[in-house]
Amino acid sequence: MTSAPSERVVAAGDHFVLPSLIASALTHECPCTVRELMLPWPLEPFGPVAEVTEASDAEDELIDALAGARVLVTQMAPVTERVLDACPDLRLVVVCRGGPVNVNLDAAKRHDVRVCFAPGRNAAATAEFTMGLLLSALRRIPQAHDRLAREGSWAGSSYYTYEHSGLELEDLPVGLVGYGAVGSRVARALGAFGARVMVYDPYIRGEVLGLRMSSLDELLRNSRVITLHARLTPETHGLIGARELSLLPPGAVVVNAARGPLLDEEALCDALENGGLSAAALDTYAHEPLPPTSRLRQPALADRVVMTPHLGGASREVAEKAARIAAAEVGRWIRGEPLAHCLT
Repeated sequence: MTSAPSERVVAAGDHFVLPSLIASALTHECPCTVRELMLPWPLEPFGPVAEVTEASDAEDELIDALAGARVLVTQMAPVTERVLDACPDLRLVVVCRGGPVNVNLDAAKRHDVRVCFAPGRNAAATAEFTMGLLLSALRRIPQAHDRLAREGSWAGSSYYTYEHSGLELEDLPVGLVGYGAVGSRVARALGAFGARVMVYDPYIRGEVLGLRMSSLDELLRNSRVITLHARLTPETHGLIGARELSLLPPGAVVVNAARGPLLDEEALCDALENGGLSAAALDTYAHEPLPPTSRLRQPALADRVVMTPHLGGASREVAEKAARIAAAEVGRWIRGEPLAHCLT
């Protein structure tokens, strides 16, 4: 008696979620034949491809790799209408990230292709990175490092003056805008530091044990630091603008490792320039990569802004988790079980 042929799967990884990580997770999860495809991200930035956003420009390579395959596991492959039209055997796409922004969901539905994703893969990494940004902004760590390591100057000792010294987290009022997988982890970390944590999240019903829930305006008026953890939706686009920043106490600090468009960058720069804010720490931006003309890059703000190039989710554990979550979804599909994280 001959065994049924194993499922053909394309592992279209990149230099972060490696094709080999996906392939290894798949072969441990279910019987399948895996074809690996390497996409250039992050050595080459993602961008819009046809009608999808945040994808690698590799439609032709993907079409070739998918010949005869029914399953695609990827992070950055552009699953466009053109790709779906050219790959009639395709039945399942699993995206190794928190949302399938590289997939044309309407076209997938028309082609009877199920689309899954990997929620929570980077929650711990992003929460830890947020804490790093927050501490860096409060205590001027990057600026002091640059002056000593790059310039050979002991002038960072000026941060020991009362006027320029930083704030400590113990007893500091910190407001979290959003209390999902990342925000809840940040709240626990802040609690360990002894901060007084407030939360604004309209999707949370009732009280969160040990935390003060508030309206957005109340949170802003009473927080020396705010850190953003909301999802980007039409309702949250520009959630923190000039009016909201003006409600913060003088000298407050803003941290954003969620999504750039949650925060009005022009209003942020205004508040930093006029002294309304003492500092900001950012890992995400309205436009990525950050344009050379961005006001955030002007020398006058260099001492007040900590910036990193969207690295919040950059840990080896995130890549490994993403591959495992995706492989588990493929296994469920092959076994005919209900899918856990499916949009179409």
